[in-house]
Amino acid sequence: MYDRIKGFRDFYPGEMAARRETIDTIEEAARRYGFREIGTPALERAELWTDKSGDEIVDELYAFEDQGGRHVTLTPELTPTVARMVVAKQQELSKPIKWFSTRPFWRYEQVQQGRQREFYQTNVDIFGSSEPEADAEILAWAADALTSLELTGEHFEFRISHRDILGGVLETYDADVAIDDAIRAVDKSGKITTAEYHDLLVEAGLTYDQAAEFDDLIASGDLEDVKAFADTERVDDAVSNLQNVLEAAEDFGAREYCTVSLETARGLDYYTGVVFECFDSAGEVSRSIFGGGRYDDLIESFGGQPTPAVGVAPGHATLSLLCQRAGVWPAEEVTTDYYVLQVGDTRPEAARIARDLRERGHVVETDIAGRSFGSQLNYADSINAETVVIAGEQDLENDEVTIKDMDSGEQTQVPVDEFPGEHDRPTFEDVS
Repeated sequence: MYDRIKGFRDFYPGEMAARRETIDTIEEAARRYGFREIGTPALERAELWTDKSGDEIVDELYAFEDQGGRHVTLTPELTPTVARMVVAKQQELSKPIKWFSTRPFWRYEQVQQGRQREFYQTNVDIFGSSEPEADAEILAWAADALTSLELTGEHFEFRISHRDILGGVLETYDADVAIDDAIRAVDKSGKITTAEYHDLLVEAGLTYDQAAEFDDLIASGDLEDVKAFADTERVDDAVSNLQNVLEAAEDFGAREYCTVSLETARGLDYYTGVVFECFDSAGEVSRSIFGGGRYDDLIESFGGQPTPAVGVAPGHATLSLLCQRAGVWPAEEVTTDYYVLQVGDTRPEAARIARDLRERGHVVETDIAGRSFGSQLNYADSINAETVVIAGEQDLENDEVTIKDMDSGEQTQVPVDEFPGEHDRPTFEDVS
């Protein structure tokens, strides 16, 4: 007996049906905004991550040396991959570039609620526009995707901030502050105690009094107070940019889901401007549902021309937890439109009916195991068949088939030459 590897999941048909419905819904929302689907490799050169984050990141990767002696890894996130793709064909691609993809990723990390070692995301990115409308469109797509899943503002909220507000405020202190370290501390603030948070800020270069002052200022979320405190062009510009994004989000229909939260920082160093995270409004899902933001310097750091970019990546595990809490997760069951039941030597006619129904786009099963009438009917019930078409020897002798509605148990005979007939999806009610 072989056990499943820790941090990796199996999805049986019922659960996969619910996942597929969810994925199709959020991908269709992306298509409505003009995002184009791309496909990306499972394996990349590990240097895509070690060159930016140092060799210590290897401990978090599924990295190894392949038979050609290359240091490679299963991809832990998509952003470096799409950056590489943009750089490779930057002159050929029309701007803005609007891409999406759904695929698995791999990270060797602690397994917990909403986090596995193999996990699935839908990434949505815009390259080539620095306008607030690009950030707002990402927010609008995210809101549209969630509401298309029948979620509402009672179920989720977007917490939105700006990295230059945090960095600009930290710069005003008369101290040698490691800005990136301090912003990473802000990103952790909601998961640790206040004392631990202040300790991290002190380690980044603030005094304890400055750490407390900074904490109070950022926690207030008052943009005018922040501008007055910093009194710098960098902070003024960042506040103005954030307000412009929120104004565009209002026009795009997403503002009602957005809350200014300067404690939202995003831990990755490549973020440069507006950042946001989506959270369960009730706080029952312990992790953010997803996050994203602007990363204007990444393409250039990969050897490309300066190219502004903004994106978001909903994680499917936390999204499913949110949908389950809200009571809108699709039913985890398989569904079947028709089961064509055979009694006796009726395969040719049963196969013809099944083919005709499949050509109309329906899900159709028929007997492939030589089972009895009762066994076939039980199987049809187990796959949630809506309608059973009974092709029996006695029926066919009378040039008929029996149509049975599985919910009511009612059935009727119809001429075999008239089924499926002119109805696109004939049911018991259509032919009775």
